[in-house]
Amino acid sequence: MVADSNSQIAWHRAQIRKQREALKHLETARFTVGEIARSKAADRTQETVAELKRKIRESEAIVAAHERQTRRPMTTDHQTLASAQWSNWNARGSSNS
Repeated sequence: MVADSNSQIAWHRAQIRKQREALKHLETARFTVGEIARSKAADRTQETVAELKRKIRESEAIVAAHERQTRRPMTTDHQTLASAQWSNWNARGSSNS
């Protein structure tokens, strides 16, 4: 993976990794240990899982928006380069971060 020059995006990428690991751990523990239906612990686990999924979606959306703004065209043929939206691309990255 390429290092991010934008510290906010790097932080969101790290959060995504950390939250996916926590989600994986919670979901794995639920099947390994088992949980009693309608218990308070099961309700808290479900709330935690929902919160982690929400945070992951938010961070992924921020990273995706950043990549759409800063990504260069992937191909080098003349037709693709001629039709690229160059007005949206800034060589120094997003300056409004």
